Amino acid sequence: MDIPLSDIATLLESELIGDGSVRIKTISGVAEAEEGHLTFIIDPKYVSALKKTKASAVLIRADIECETDIPQIRVEDPRKAFQTLTEALSPPQIEFPTGIHPTAIVADDAILGDNVSVQPYAVIEPGVTIGNNCVIGAQAYIGHYTTLGDNVKFYPRVTIRERITIGNNVIIHPGVVIGADGFGYDKIDNKYVKIPQIGGVIIEDDVEIGANSTVDRARFDNTIIRQGTKIDNIVHVGHNVEVGENSILCGQSGIAGSAKLGDRVTLAGQAGVSTHVKVCDDVIFGAQVGVPSNITKPGFYMGTHAQPHMDVKRLWLIEKSLPGTIRKIKKLEKQLDKLTGENK
Repeated sequence: MDIPLSDIATLLESELIGDGSVRIKTISGVAEAEEGHLTFIIDPKYVSALKKTKASAVLIRADIECETDIPQIRVEDPRKAFQTLTEALSPPQIEFPTGIHPTAIVADDAILGDNVSVQPYAVIEPGVTIGNNCVIGAQAYIGHYTTLGDNVKFYPRVTIRERITIGNNVIIHPGVVIGADGFGYDKIDNKYVKIPQIGGVIIEDDVEIGANSTVDRARFDNTIIRQGTKIDNIVHVGHNVEVGENSILCGQSGIAGSAKLGDRVTLAGQAGVSTHVKVCDDVIFGAQVGVPSNITKPGFYMGTHAQPHMDVKRLWLIEKSLPGTIRKIKKLEKQLDKLTGENK
């Protein structure tokens, strides 16, 4: 983009302080910004960084006081403003032509809705139903008797196995596998024997799943990802798991079989939930948290074994003070030895 700052202020219906003719080419963080960049300040503690920034203008929360020579756009909600700005100024979305590419393989009995785009070398097996306005990316595979809702978008090389149900407005990124067998084995005569995984997977409306993530099919019943949940790249969801509505699963997190997560649960990077664990609504797990047992109270949890985060912070403070405490104990022991020696 290359537009005057005044146009951005008009778009955001916000107050402009300074020269509105300044040309803006892109958006950057305050430390990385260069001439022609619009930066942003959401937290007052970063105001001092404006003294060193090379940005040509700043988008700043209206209630933050600052002294700067560069023009300012003052907004009530910078995050919302950036969302509006990004949507308005981003490049046009790539439009895929509707219809079936000649190299795609589509079963004769598959049902495709209106305005569906099937890209090169995609495979759609018998019994599949696809809703309206869907895009099936190149080399994607959709297994037997799977159902897709409306406005579903599969990027290239998505694999959806048989008897999977996917709702409306679902986005699935490259390399995702939905419906692979759950990891289930019995040990018989010191050998692992596979337990048949005959259930399915249900992905509800408005779910997005990042690249190379996996959601296993259930042993019986269904693995379920509830409405509005967003899954990052390289996330594993085991068999018979249930993830509640509007949850966030960050990169490299994992949920073992038959665990149940409530609504609005967040797993930060590399967090892990053990098998059969139940987690209530409104819980946040920090990075690399292990969750070995049920969580019944909302809150923010940290630690290898998930604990309330304030308890973990207290333990950290105690650990830091241990060297000094040990020195004091040794000194007191010497004083005590002198006193007891004098009394003998």
